[in-house]
Amino acid sequence: MVDLATLTLAGASRAIAAGQLSSVELVEATLARIEAHDARLNSHVTVMAESALADARAADAEIAAGRRRGPLHGVTVALKDIYDTAGVLTAGGSKTRQDRVPDEDAETVRRLKAAGAVITGKLATHEFAHGGPSFDLPWPPARNPWNTDHFSGGSSSGSGVAVAAGLCLGALGTDTGGSIRGPAALSGVAGLMPSYGLVSRRGVIPNSFTFDHCGPLAWTAEDCALLMDALAGHDPDDPRSSTRPQHPAPASMAGLRVGLLRHYWEEDLKCAPEMVAACEHMAEVFRSLGAGVETARMPPVQDWYDVKITIAESELFNVHRRDLQTRPRDFGQDFLSRALGAVCYTSQDYIAAHRRWRQLRRAMEPVYERFDILIAPSATGPAPRLDAHDTANFWLYPSITTPFDVTGGPALTITAGFSESGLPLGVQIAAAPFHDRVVLAAGQAFEEATEWRDRRPALEAGPPPEREAVSLPAPVLPPEGELLDEVRMLAAAAGLPDDGYVLALIAEGAPHARAMGKRLDRDYGYGDEI
Repeated sequence: MVDLATLTLAGASRAIAAGQLSSVELVEATLARIEAHDARLNSHVTVMAESALADARAADAEIAAGRRRGPLHGVTVALKDIYDTAGVLTAGGSKTRQDRVPDEDAETVRRLKAAGAVITGKLATHEFAHGGPSFDLPWPPARNPWNTDHFSGGSSSGSGVAVAAGLCLGALGTDTGGSIRGPAALSGVAGLMPSYGLVSRRGVIPNSFTFDHCGPLAWTAEDCALLMDALAGHDPDDPRSSTRPQHPAPASMAGLRVGLLRHYWEEDLKCAPEMVAACEHMAEVFRSLGAGVETARMPPVQDWYDVKITIAESELFNVHRRDLQTRPRDFGQDFLSRALGAVCYTSQDYIAAHRRWRQLRRAMEPVYERFDILIAPSATGPAPRLDAHDTANFWLYPSITTPFDVTGGPALTITAGFSESGLPLGVQIAAAPFHDRVVLAAGQAFEEATEWRDRRPALEAGPPPEREAVSLPAPVLPPEGELLDEVRMLAAAAGLPDDGYVLALIAEGAPHARAMGKRLDRDYGYGDEI
C-alpha cells in the first residue's frame, strides 16, 4: 500500500529506483486521495488523471528497461494554475481567462517532463497570482488541511495545500511578494523562492516582470532540492534568465554564520509570541549544529515593501490593462483593490522605486559579507481564519516575506514548530543571490535535527460541510470633492470606465499609494540608476 500521508518525494524516488514502488501505483494512490479529500480542500482546478496514468505507465516501462532518467522519474508533481500546459486549462484563477488553453508547456513544465516527473493536475491560485483569498472567482479558495476554516496562504494556495495533504509529492508555485513562502508557512510544508533568474519564467502568466520567481513546494527541503536540480538553469528565451553559477552547499553547519533578524518582530512588525519562539528555536538548533548565531539587521521591511509595491503594481496593471479597461467587473474585488491602485503611481514614483531598490541592494552587501544565512519569520503568526481576511491590510501593513523578493536572493520556508492550536509555524532562511544550495542545505540540516517533519495533518473524510462565501465590504465612493475629482482624472487617464465601483476601489488605495510615493521621493545620487 502507498501511504501518501507519510511519503516524501525523496522517499518515493528511492522506492521507485529500488523497485519497491511503481509510478502507476503512486499515481493511482494519488488520484484516489484527491477523490477522497479534495472536495473539502479545493486545492485542484484540474485533475489530469488520464495523462498522468499514461505517463506513469511510460515511466515504469523506461525504468524497467534500465533507462531511469533521475530522481524525479515517476514521481508526482502538480502545477499552480498559472504555468502553461499544452492542451490543458491555464486560467490563472480568473474569470477573464477561464477558457484559456495554451498550445505549449511552460519551460519549467518541459524540464519536469524531461526529468520524468508525472504531472497530476493544476492547482488553485489567487487571481493571476495576486490578491485573495477570494470567494468571487470561478474556483473557491483552497482551504488549510490543518484546519479548513483557516487560510492556506497565497497566492500559491493550492500548491501548499496539495503537498501538505499528500495530494502530490511536489508542486510548483510562484513568488512575487511571498507567494511560495506564505503557503509553505501556513500549510506546513517546505517552499523555496529561488534566486531571481535561476528558474525560467517563460510560459508562466506574469505578475511582475521585475520580481516574479518560479520555484518548488514539497514536504522537505531535500525534496525541494531534487526539484531544483531539474528546474534550475539558463533559458535563452527568458530575458531575465541568468547564467551565473550557484554557490556550493556547505559540507556541514559547523562554522556557518547565521544572522537572526530580530528587528522584524521587535521594530518592524507585530508577530505572535509563538512565531518569535519558532525563530529563536531555529537559531538554537543551528547553534547546536555548530553554527555561530548573532543578531543581524537589514533595511526595514517597509522600505522593501514600498519599492516592491510601486514597481509590481505598475507592471501588473500594464499586463492586464485591456481587460481592466473594458471588463473590470469580471475580476475579483480583492485583485481589483490592489491592481487599480497602480493608477495613482507616476513615472517619477516608478523610477524612484527603482533607484531606491539599487540603494537597498547595496545596503545588503555588508550583511552578506558577514552572514551566510539570515533567519526571519515567514508570517506574523499561524494561519488566520478565512473570514478574517481584509483587503485593506495589503496597503496598511508591509509583507514580512517581500524583502527577499526585492533582494533577489533565495529564501526557503520550513516548519519550525506549531501553535498551541495545532497550526504550523513557518520560518524563512534567506541568503545572498545564487546561494540557493546553502539555504537548502541549512533547511535540510534543521529538519533532520528536529521532529517537525514527522507531523502531518489529519484529513477529514466525507462530504464537505456547507459554508457561506465570505464577502468583502463593498467599496465606498468618496463624496464629491478633491479626492473624487482626482480619482476620476486618474481613471480617465488610465482608460478606465467612469464606474462608481471602480472609482471607489481606486479611492481606497490612493492615500496609501501616494504615501509610498512620498517615502520614495528622496535625493538620489547620480550612481543610483534604475
